[in-house]
Amino acid sequence: MNNDPRGPSRASAAATVRRDIQALAAYPVGHAEGGIKLDAMENPYDLPDAVRDDIAAAVRATALSRYPGDGAALHQAVRQAFGIPADAALLFGNGSDELIHLIVQTCCEPGDVVLAPAPSFVIFEMAARYNHARPVGVPLTADLELDLPAMLAAIAAHRPKVIFLALPNNPTGGLWPAADVQAILDAAPGLVVIDEAYQPFADHTWMPRAAELPNAVVMRTVSKLGLAGLRFGYLAGPPAWIGEFDKVRPPYNVDVLTQAVMLAVLRHKDVLDEQAARLRADREPLARALADLPGTTVHPSSANFLLVRFSGELGADAVHQALKSRKIWVRAFGDGDPLLKNCLRISIGAPAENAALLAALREILGQATPGASAA
Repeated sequence: MNNDPRGPSRASAAATVRRDIQALAAYPVGHAEGGIKLDAMENPYDLPDAVRDDIAAAVRATALSRYPGDGAALHQAVRQAFGIPADAALLFGNGSDELIHLIVQTCCEPGDVVLAPAPSFVIFEMAARYNHARPVGVPLTADLELDLPAMLAAIAAHRPKVIFLALPNNPTGGLWPAADVQAILDAAPGLVVIDEAYQPFADHTWMPRAAELPNAVVMRTVSKLGLAGLRFGYLAGPPAWIGEFDKVRPPYNVDVLTQAVMLAVLRHKDVLDEQAARLRADREPLARALADLPGTTVHPSSANFLLVRFSGELGADAVHQALKSRKIWVRAFGDGDPLLKNCLRISIGAPAENAALLAALREILGQATPGASAA
């Protein structure tokens, strides 16, 4: 006899929940308290006290008993802060994750193809599966660059309703050439979503063309800019596209506290820009130092992280565990995409965090590689 009170619930869930959902795993959120957190591309810097005081005042003045309004003030502030073209329509989301789901829900009938380079942001594939579309990944080259001929061939073969392009790409850090992106725009039979989550760390943006591209929208988030805890994303594009996505958007999807805090912080956007500039400045010195370690290859990055391949005596999984034992968290890929075998993704931290990471890696790799210097 089964005395487990969860037994009937498990049987009921198994009989009711979609089989493709049962076969999936929930998105993991790691625990990294009390250490150096370099696994989630977060901004390592705190906001100054003056900004925090403005946030506190804004929160105090916010009426929690009322539903959010139309967000007109925040729309104006976001347009001004992030250079949204006047002719582009704007849509807010609970992070860019929600916007990705809204796009697939709006565009795709069951079985329609959602196409993206692979590896790329995992939510592109997840949103397709959750919303009954069919994800198709087009492998990057062995050097983790965009394979334009393969992309164009896949577009011709699959006729995707939606193409997602992360610029720069996560988890590789690459920024695809503008000419290649334009070729994809010209070939796409449906919508192209240009995901600029890491644009603050790159030297190119498609945002100035957000109103004029007939089959594209530009998506961003403030998570990498220092506001990951807010869960706020925005989508800019021609009004005909944005108006359709707005029909699927849940009412009040951006709560009053998020709106109030965003308005307060955007009055100090120069602080966010300065922090992003510091991370950009630290990227190349960190990349050079990592490349000088024995058995490492550092892939070019236009984001706030570096993808490092370990080909020495220790592979990436062993290095990952050794760092974890020292309370330094980075992103490992395990048995995921074969192109990421023996790779770790490392966020750019504050200078002291970067120094601690390098010291740990020198110790780890020096122990594993005879003759390597630990200095």
